[in-house]
Order: sequence, then structure tokens, then C-alpha cells
Amino acid sequence: MKKTFRNVLLALLLPVSLSAGHAAGGDMTPLPDPAALELASVHAVVAPLNPGTPVFTKFADRSVPIASITKLMTAMVVLDSGQPLDEWLPILEREDNPPKNSFSRIRPGSEARREDLLRITLMSSENLAAYVLARDHPGGREAFIAAMNEKARVLGMQQTRFVDPSGLWPENRASASDLLKLVRAAYAYPEIREMSTGSNRRVHFRSPRYSLDFGNTNALVRSSRWNVDLSKTGYLNEAGRCLVMVADVGGEPMAMVLLDSFGTRTPLGDAGRIRRWLETGSGGAVAGAALDYERRRAAALAAPVVDADY
Repeated sequence: MKKTFRNVLLALLLPVSLSAGHAAGGDMTPLPDPAALELASVHAVVAPLNPGTPVFTKFADRSVPIASITKLMTAMVVLDSGQPLDEWLPILEREDNPPKNSFSRIRPGSEARREDLLRITLMSSENLAAYVLARDHPGGREAFIAAMNEKARVLGMQQTRFVDPSGLWPENRASASDLLKLVRAAYAYPEIREMSTGSNRRVHFRSPRYSLDFGNTNALVRSSRWNVDLSKTGYLNEAGRCLVMVADVGGEPMAMVLLDSFGTRTPLGDAGRIRRWLETGSGGAVAGAALDYERRRAAALAAPVVDADY
């Protein structure tokens, strides 16, 4: 009988004795073999959206830089504040002196609606938009960052710390396991699901009046082969290429957390390998340069820490 993804989830949620094939009245379909899945991402978690234990983990409990994955937490704090989404906000020059390039096409001195700023923060990873949203928060940017860390605490994200709302600081850190909690929480917000998965958007500004077109940084939202329900990408030198998303696989929503890979499209390739593995049990292969990067990074993580002898 052909294995189905629903069989896999049922096996996952049953007690170990049943999923091992000891169920009364017949055999259970086993879980895909984790050894058959090779990923270019150094840190990863794959899990049913809710409920469910992860079906695959890889260096999932290391706190590492997460770049613009940060913006999922930014979006939740904005929505939790209850501030009106149709309010026009002034676009102000940054005062936080980010350590990374924070170029933006948005013109300081103009105005945009909070809803549009939130949308391009999620969809296009617009850093100035995230900064403006935080600065306009009650109590200002520092209060916003405090709310981000408090939200992380409430969600049980014990390996997480935020120092800015955009992800430009490598000190924004979390583990892949913590980001699974973040993804599950963010999925509960219809606005985040809709805004993060749009293909493109024309945003209108005023004072002065102009318009800009923005696209989604995750090409999979435009693919007819994927049904993506939540998405966020990220990149810093310190973080590598990152992707978190929820996608339909075999009729079930699956959360994927992929951190630190080499190459712009490498996380997308990992997502494809994960889907193939869940559906067929075969994970495919990783391209040479991406695999070399992953092996170097993974070897460093696996190496024992040796105390210096002074």
C-alpha cells in the first residue's frame, strides 16, 4: 500500500508501541527515516503545525543569530498593541545606527499606513518599516523591544533574545526549537498569515505622494506547486540564509524552520527536500557548495569544547 502523509502523522501521534508496528489489528506505517533527509541548513526543525512532536530536528537547541526571522515577533507585538492599522505614520530617519546595511527605498519625511508598513515588513523584509513600527509603539522603540522579549518569555522561548525589531543586529538570537514556538504562535494571527504570503503589493505613501512596488522574498509563495500559509526569510553573514514557513504537505500544515545555509535559494531547496521526504521517504541530495558549507558549520558545532590549560 502506498504510504500517505496522513499515515505518517497518525503514526507520529500514536504511542510509541503503536507507531512501532504493535497496534492491535494491523501494522502501522512507520515514520520516514530521518537519516534519509539531508539538509543544507545547519539548524532545522520540521513538525506538524499543531499538535505534534517534531518529525525531524538538527542542532535545534543552539541559540544562533536569526536575522529577519525576527520580524515575525515584530508583527505579533504590533498586532497585540491594538493600534489602528489604518493610521498614517511618519517615516523618520533611523536613530539606532544599525551595524548592517539598512538601505530602504522609502523616503524619510513621508507617511504610510501602519497596515502597509506591517505588510512590507513581513512580505519584503523592509527594515525601515520595522523600525517605524517599533518607534511608534506606546513607549517607543525600547518599550517595543521589551514587549518582544516578554512575548518570547510567555511563549516559552528560553533560548531567545531580541535587541531590535528588524533583525539587523546579530545579537537577535534564538534556537530552531524556539522558532517553532514562534511560528505556531504567529500562525494564530490571520493578518500575519495573509500579509506574509502575498506575492506583491503596491504601497501608496503621502507627503509627498508616491508609490512603490514590493515583492515577497520567498519565491515559493508564487509557485503553483506550493500552498504556503505563513512565511519569513532572513539573512545576515552571521546567520546565513534562513527560512521559516508553514506549508501544506499532503493535506496537512507543516512547520519548517531552516537556519544558516549557503546560497540564496538553498533554503528553498531544503523545503523541497523536506516535502519529498515526508511524501515519499526520500530526501534527495544537496548541491556541492551548500553541502560543503553545511559540513564545515556542523563540524564546528559538533566539536567538543576543550578548556584551555593555563
